[in-house]
Amino acid sequence: MKTLRNRIRISRFSAIATAISISWLIGTDCSFGQDDAAKPADAILKRFVAECVSITPGREKFPLEFQMGRHFEGPMALPERTIKMSQPFRISKFEMTQELYAAVMGSNPSRWKGPRNSVESMTYTDAESFCSKLTTRLQAAMLIEATEIVRLPTEAEWEYCCRAGTATRYSFGDAAALETDKDPIASILNEYAWHTSNAAGNDPAVGVLKPNPWDLYDMHGYLWEYVSDSEGSREATDKKPPASDRSTCIIRGGSWRDRASDLTSGARRSMPTQETSDAIGFRCVIVRESAQ
Repeated sequence: MKTLRNRIRISRFSAIATAISISWLIGTDCSFGQDDAAKPADAILKRFVAECVSITPGREKFPLEFQMGRHFEGPMALPERTIKMSQPFRISKFEMTQELYAAVMGSNPSRWKGPRNSVESMTYTDAESFCSKLTTRLQAAMLIEATEIVRLPTEAEWEYCCRAGTATRYSFGDAAALETDKDPIASILNEYAWHTSNAAGNDPAVGVLKPNPWDLYDMHGYLWEYVSDSEGSREATDKKPPASDRSTCIIRGGSWRDRASDLTSGARRSMPTQETSDAIGFRCVIVRESAQ
């Protein structure tokens, strides 16, 4: 994940992922220069809201129910069961960017700097504080309604969005690698996720690779993402559990430090709420306050 000028290991990228990165940079306005760093805060706030994806369970392509906990084994695996989603919400298309985090919090804790890179190295408590402050800013700017808030997604909301109507190991299918790949290479996964075998040699912006079927980016890989449920919340729902002074939290999705098997739709880990890592970030949801 170091900058290209400091590392010459670009050869470790798959050809497909590199081509996608180049076409994305040409086709979007997500530059890496000083102009983005100096972008007015109101423009950054508007961009965040505009980039959220509306999710309405039970309507059109969004199923009312899904199977949670599939395709993941180990001590942190959830029991597989049917979850019924009851509340519509909006979820950020991308992991939280450094430009928005800095605009709201006044600082950028990230190790790997870039305005449109995913922000990392904050605690779970910091992420929740960010959501509260962003809610205040968006309400004041009338970019969300007074009855709406920004918060971390619940585990059910997160996995529902990661699976995006699929029942496979990943949102793009069951296989991460081609039969000709040698471990840990995962050529199929390379098109959708930054993971341990393709993340050397760059500081990627959000959304460089392919999205899942609901147009959500980096749900697999790049950074693990905080969710609002506590470690003991085994009966997950789409409603946020009561706030508590807990010592651990849950992260989902895998990161650039992890192998393909840790990037499945069901993968999860426990994390101390006051620890930080350059492999952990988050994304937010916008919901009506009564939907907590």
